[in-house]
Amino acid sequence: MDLETVMQELEALGKERTKKIYQANGAHEPLFGVATGGMKPIFRKIKLNQPLAEQLYATGNYDAMYFAGVIADPKAMTEADFERWIDGAYFYMLSDFVVAVTLAETDIAQEVADKWIESDIELKMSAGWNCYCWLLGNRSDSEFSEVKLAAMLELVKNTIHDAPERTKYAMNNFIFTVGVSYRPLHDKAVEIAKEVGPVEVNRGTAKSKFLNASVNIQKAIDKGRIGFKRKHVRC
Repeated sequence: MDLETVMQELEALGKERTKKIYQANGAHEPLFGVATGGMKPIFRKIKLNQPLAEQLYATGNYDAMYFAGVIADPKAMTEADFERWIDGAYFYMLSDFVVAVTLAETDIAQEVADKWIESDIELKMSAGWNCYCWLLGNRSDSEFSEVKLAAMLELVKNTIHDAPERTKYAMNNFIFTVGVSYRPLHDKAVEIAKEVGPVEVNRGTAKSKFLNASVNIQKAIDKGRIGFKRKHVRC
């Protein structure tokens, strides 16, 4: 399938209601409003295709950019490719659920994510922290440095309340994910979550939202989900 055919198929799957939901979350034109589950039949026809993924991502169309992440071949992507993709990720559904997810399937994931976390750019930082969440939820504990992750938890504790809004979400998710999916630091994550307490995030509305990793870790404990690992990063 070529770019034009894929764009036509995506457009045919678009729904106005879904489009409005995406726009409410930060997407802007061009976009069709395709439900992510609706993309699976097209994926089954294409499988992984990095050249086509690059063409789709370059369109700037949200649905095409998302589908680019579905068919991307992470092993064929370089650090420069990921830098280009994160620069094009204009809101969190792209940075955290397309770029960070794709990066999490590579051997350079931690190296690139570390740079993004240190960048002071909101969506880069968000993608960096979320990449670690995808990694921790999928890879064995032995692939990570306990000392490094402990230092990252301390960094979150000291900076989360002053971090940019989307980065707060990602940092909160990091505490939760370490607490649930990385057994060596479960107790430390529980302790840090309690010290951090509720994290206020501004969603651009009159009412703030509060994130609480401590409450969510406890829910996972109650459900016996400590040590949880998912089989695949991308569904």
